[in-house]
Amino acid sequence: MTKRLTSEKEMRFLCFLCCLAYFMSYLTRLNYAACMVELQSALGIGKSIAGLPVTMCFLSYGAGQLVCGFLGDRFSPQKMIFGGLAGASACNMAVALFPRMSVIVPVWCLNGFFQSMLWPPMVRIMAEMLNDKWYRLSCVLVSMASSAATIVIYVLTPVCIYLSGWKAVFIVPAVLGTAAAFFWLVKTLGLGSRAEKSVGETEGTERQSAGAAQEAAKQPSAGAGRPEGGSASLSFTQLFAEAPLIFILLAIVLQGTLRDGITTWMPVYMSETFGMSNSSSILSAAALPVFAVFSTLFASFLLSRIKSEVSTAALLFGAGALSGGLMLMAFDSAPAVCILMMTLITGCMHGINLMLISRVPGHFAGFGKVSTVSGILNAATYVGSSLSTYGFGAVAEGAGWKAVVALWIAVGILGLVSMLCAKGKWRRFTASEAR
Repeated sequence: MTKRLTSEKEMRFLCFLCCLAYFMSYLTRLNYAACMVELQSALGIGKSIAGLPVTMCFLSYGAGQLVCGFLGDRFSPQKMIFGGLAGASACNMAVALFPRMSVIVPVWCLNGFFQSMLWPPMVRIMAEMLNDKWYRLSCVLVSMASSAATIVIYVLTPVCIYLSGWKAVFIVPAVLGTAAAFFWLVKTLGLGSRAEKSVGETEGTERQSAGAAQEAAKQPSAGAGRPEGGSASLSFTQLFAEAPLIFILLAIVLQGTLRDGITTWMPVYMSETFGMSNSSSILSAAALPVFAVFSTLFASFLLSRIKSEVSTAALLFGAGALSGGLMLMAFDSAPAVCILMMTLITGCMHGINLMLISRVPGHFAGFGKVSTVSGILNAATYVGSSLSTYGFGAVAEGAGWKAVVALWIAVGILGLVSMLCAKGKWRRFTASEAR
């Protein structure tokens, strides 16, 4: 157990440190995808090969989250985050020093695992060292830091390429990430040494009870209406029979495919289809994370009206497919329309992510399997992400970008169908909670 902070000033500073660490995490992870169009030219590689490091990074990141979630409860979270951020920075420097795909692919795969060392222990630090007020606030601010980093990397990348070449896109985050890693370690260990010991089991129990009560006020209890002890005793296989988790898992894979696939390939698409310079095409992708913030808020509004995560996700999949259809009609003639439609599609996917990754697991509290369900669903996102980074590039090489846009529409429609298939069973599952 880490130590609880009591000073408002120290809690504010810890919140800043968490935002800084997560900001640098995104800065050292998204830069490869941001400059991929430049790397194709500089290294003379095809789209499918260029997307391979991103695919490997997604796979190792998704698998690493499960491993590091287990390790984060057993080792010093401060040192674990330091190791992850320092390792990610070293991987960035290695890409700049050894610009060969035979090196970049395994290095970026390793970067994905280092990145997975940040979030699970960070959640532990925030939960154990902050009070309820600052814990809730830090979760929001850390999420905003990731969006800010995405915007920065898509603005910084063309500037670095223009001033110094593509290697600077990796050197600058490597230097900043290393400095941030040591700053994090020194300051968080200093905060821990000055903090008072956690009050212990009593306060922890009260915090959990308060959190459970707040969650119960937001949505029905997952165990309501079931025989006492019966819900918790159900196996995970039985849960699949009672809740439409297979359809939900499929939908999560599909939303990860569209969300991260479009983010990764948008600069390449704009460059090859409309003849935009590499710097301009990379800069155009900065619109995606800006809109993501508003789309998440809009998805929350929809859920408050529709009252069903699955139905809300179905509506967003439909909107994404419709946006893809509009884009297909102008895929090579109206760059502004294409940017807008890609922004809308990815925005819809961010909303679906909120519904299926953040909200759905809460319904399994009565089964005692919130973490299990959450971990599996979150890992499914990166299955889709890894498929898209390689797959969309291969389709673009073989059949052109029009086929890729058509594939985006098909993915959206398949997601809509999966949610419609899950709708009835999910309604019965959640209705049983309210009885």
